[in-house]
Amino acid sequence: MRIALFTETFLPKVDGIVTRLKHTVEHLQRQGHQVQVFCPDYGLTEYQDASIYGISAFPLPLYPELKMALPRPSIGVELRRFKPDIVHVVNPAVVGLSGVYYAKRYGVPLMASYHTHLPEYLKHYGLGALEPLMWNLIKNVHNRAKLNLCTSSVMVQALESHGIERVDLWQRGVDTETFRPDLASREMRDRLSQGQPDAPLLLYVGRLSAEKEIERIKPVLASIPDARLALVGNGPNREALEAHFADTKTHFVGYLHGEELGAAYASADAFVFPSRTETLGLVLLEAMAAGCPVVAANSGGIPDIVTDGINGFMFDPADETGAIVATRKLLANPASREMLRRSARGEAERWGWSAATQQLVGFYAQVIGDVAIAA
Repeated sequence: MRIALFTETFLPKVDGIVTRLKHTVEHLQRQGHQVQVFCPDYGLTEYQDASIYGISAFPLPLYPELKMALPRPSIGVELRRFKPDIVHVVNPAVVGLSGVYYAKRYGVPLMASYHTHLPEYLKHYGLGALEPLMWNLIKNVHNRAKLNLCTSSVMVQALESHGIERVDLWQRGVDTETFRPDLASREMRDRLSQGQPDAPLLLYVGRLSAEKEIERIKPVLASIPDARLALVGNGPNREALEAHFADTKTHFVGYLHGEELGAAYASADAFVFPSRTETLGLVLLEAMAAGCPVVAANSGGIPDIVTDGINGFMFDPADETGAIVATRKLLANPASREMLRRSARGEAERWGWSAATQQLVGFYAQVIGDVAIAA
């Protein structure tokens, strides 16, 4: 099968979408399929033997790590040269619109997937009034696809409730080899806590941006004597967050990768995740795979991953003290915390990338078959 994958973001950028896509590309190639990635130009020409067609792009002023590539005729020329069996557009916004256009023009079956809950993001940037318009745009683009995939059951329901058709669930996946409990080390605790490895250690991993609501971790940190907080990642809100946490025991670690990131998860006492805009929350699965108990907002796709009191704790995001109560409860009972660690790892072990990719191949075949029958 020849698959043209259009995405607004790809390696070397680090986020949940890129994590899913890089594992998907790797497993598709392993299974004998041929993938070509169409994305903003980040300097790469191939990944895991899949070719990357980089499109000239410019960094967004408020988020330099994210690049915008405008549609251009050369994309259509390259797509015709590749001769795909299917076009898969991921979060179609700019580059993805080229995929939608050329798939229709050349009669190639089109599938789309939804990974970023943009209507919810608008509220965190003072643009909540534009939410109905955003949903109309999303509906207009996604309803051109033969199938639309979401990464959590909550997002399936959200899209269907806004008039988006032919929606299905793309199962979660996590790298249980890179993220595992035996990577825990005192050396990593020392690094994350800035020389205080015996102190309670809270962890956040992900994009440092407004919609993640990281500032809501500050009251949690203040409520636990001697606790330290490590924020792993980067993003446009880092400077504001550094000012917000200036009077606390918070360490801005920057990016970590591979087993070093796995060691960070495994070495922390609790992974605190206040975001209410997650379509899934892939970092939660990574933390759980590493045996790190999670405390997360009961919102978005998170309930698909976390079972309250079994493999982590959830809190009501509308309750200002909810995260405080849940985190203190987690840290207060070492025996209970150990049970949560084991249960979290057990849940993660159910979701490998190979199975998720095999399911995706089935969706591709379904879309190609439907188009062939219609033709």
